[in-house]
Amino acid sequence: MSTATAQRGLRLWRRARSRRGPNTALLLGPSVIFLLLWMIVPLALTLYFSLRRYNLLMPARRGFVGFHQYANLLSSGSFWTSLYNTIVLVAACLVLTVVVGLALALLFDNEFFGRGVARTLVISPFFVMPVVTALIWKNMLMHPVYGLFAALYKALGLKPVDWLAAYPMPSIIAMISWEWVPFALLVLLTGLQSLPNEEMEAASLDGANGWQKFRFITVPHLGQTIYVVIMLESIFFLTKFAEIYATTSGGPGMATTNLPYLIFLESFFQYDIGTASAIAIFAVILANIVAIFLVRFVARNLAEGAQA
Repeated sequence: MSTATAQRGLRLWRRARSRRGPNTALLLGPSVIFLLLWMIVPLALTLYFSLRRYNLLMPARRGFVGFHQYANLLSSGSFWTSLYNTIVLVAACLVLTVVVGLALALLFDNEFFGRGVARTLVISPFFVMPVVTALIWKNMLMHPVYGLFAALYKALGLKPVDWLAAYPMPSIIAMISWEWVPFALLVLLTGLQSLPNEEMEAASLDGANGWQKFRFITVPHLGQTIYVVIMLESIFFLTKFAEIYATTSGGPGMATTNLPYLIFLESFFQYDIGTASAIAIFAVILANIVAIFLVRFVARNLAEGAQA
């Protein structure tokens, strides 16, 4: 009797295992290993070089220096300037993209003639390559001689402005925001279209005006969507390089040098791989601090919304 019971249990176990399908660990294993190699190996090498004096022009002076390069960075004016520029760039682009993207999402959530064509035109900047975006703004819009802005100034009887020389950081912020407003628009418009019409109709019956409906219904409904936009855009804005490289080259002086561009300067102009690696570690730490803060903020708000 015990042998028959054991065999029957074994058959049931095999049947249940076959129903569960293939082993997910075997399916996910190659991709997880590739992802770890793709991230961990470069990060480990960067950390290794950050602890060594490693200048390609001075091979005889290479050696282990520990945290000496990190200490030098903390006393370096160029590092703090680039860190400040990075924070200003990220914060300003976030404000512009979220505000303008929300305004456009509210506009395109309504029916009007030509909405499909207008939406396609508004979204199109997101599909332009960053270097092309920079060259368009530099040569076709902001050029002080034959740019569009210069032509408008001349038509109004004003003296044209060399935007990239007089206002370098606002110019970089403008072109990056122009490039990323469509992303915020698409995500926020998706969130708006999930808003039930019954809530708006009930608010109208209660006598709420447009501002009250926007403040007490639309914004709370889009709360999680806005957090997602901020989180994703923050990570991308922290790594911006192409627009700066193709327009100002970090100048005038260091007016538009952010952390990625400072890493580029140390690596390919000074050939100081050790210092560049130390700056890269600081950039990784900054990106992780921002990501962890935003993820926890979103998770906390999701938990509060579920409890409510």
